[in-house]
Amino acid sequence: MNIYLVIILAILIGDYLLNLVVENLNIKNIKTQLPKEYEGCYDSEKYDKAQTYLKEGTRFALFKNSFFTAVIILFIITGGFNFVDEIARAFQRGPILTGLIFAGVIMFGIQLLNIPFSIYHTFVIEEKYGFNRTTPRTFILDRIKMWILGGIIGGIIFAGVVWFFRELENVAWIYCWIGVTMVQLFLAFIAPVVIMPLFNKFIPLEDGQLKTAIKKYADSQKFKIKGIYKIDASRRSSKSNAFFVGFGKYRRIGLFDTLIEKQTAGELVSVLAHEVGHYKKNHIIKDLLISVLATGLMFFILSFFINNPGLFAAFRMKNLSIYASLFFFGFLYTPISLLISVIGNVVSRKHEYEADKYAVTTCGVSEDFITALKKLTVDNLSNLTPHSLKVFLEYSHPPVLKRIEAIRAMRLDA
Repeated sequence: MNIYLVIILAILIGDYLLNLVVENLNIKNIKTQLPKEYEGCYDSEKYDKAQTYLKEGTRFALFKNSFFTAVIILFIITGGFNFVDEIARAFQRGPILTGLIFAGVIMFGIQLLNIPFSIYHTFVIEEKYGFNRTTPRTFILDRIKMWILGGIIGGIIFAGVVWFFRELENVAWIYCWIGVTMVQLFLAFIAPVVIMPLFNKFIPLEDGQLKTAIKKYADSQKFKIKGIYKIDASRRSSKSNAFFVGFGKYRRIGLFDTLIEKQTAGELVSVLAHEVGHYKKNHIIKDLLISVLATGLMFFILSFFINNPGLFAAFRMKNLSIYASLFFFGFLYTPISLLISVIGNVVSRKHEYEADKYAVTTCGVSEDFITALKKLTVDNLSNLTPHSLKVFLEYSHPPVLKRIEAIRAMRLDA
């Protein structure tokens, strides 16, 4: 049997089994007794609802993962990629356009398979637990917009990578690295003013106590912002959030309208102070640097697998091509991607603690921040007791009880 096929199947099955084990451990780690820290925040009925929501969401995710793993394995061993390649080559449009057709057919197929799962998650699970506010029209328009954006941005990147590897061969990975990094930076700048408004309305926050409090805090930290906006997130979900987007003069504060409804001005300022902490501690730059280095590593390793005959034989391909190499390499890269993700999450959790400390130190009212965190987890029915392996592998933020414990320890040390 082809050694590459053995490795790829082992990676796919191993990744599936790891996810299965982690999710089952996470479910078994549910604590039926409400943590003491949340007494008075959760009533017993809502806490039970949060646990049921976690179980149902996990079962659904496992079913979806099982389905897609089976489809991918079947597609590989039956020569599905070669079938798509023959369709793409039939147009006789040159290597780059042929590659775009090949990639477009595969990605569109994945999106079509994913639609029933998205519909069920949005209109059954999220609806059942009181989160969904998405209308069928919004759901359809969101998918169309995402497909168009993904096709344009992804198509440009994909075509550029194929072109570089065709023209520059051994040094192509360096130019791909530089090119993709430039696109990432460009998108980070324009996303707040071009892309995000395609999905949500950014309404300038009206004058009042909240806007005054936010500006007063930002001025005290010498933190310049382009604007403070209320986002109409309630069109899709009742879940709450807040974030900063953009760099320099394009930097914006975004507050979900659902969050404004549920939090006091002091609590919202403490949440935003946490985000300011990320900027002041240079976490954004550090995270970007990790991402850039990871991209460089990926393209460097990719350069060794372009037009590899053994790899193409594993997928039953009749013809070698750079564009198909990019897809096939993705399967081999999965373990490295997982390792990079774990390292990134370890760093991210450290950054979250640092940003929490900044928020508490600069706001001076730790209880506002603790209350804000509690409200967010209760309103979103978040898991209060995730399994440690789940946290290690997947969590970019520390579990909320750990964060609150750390905040209380800061107050005692002060």
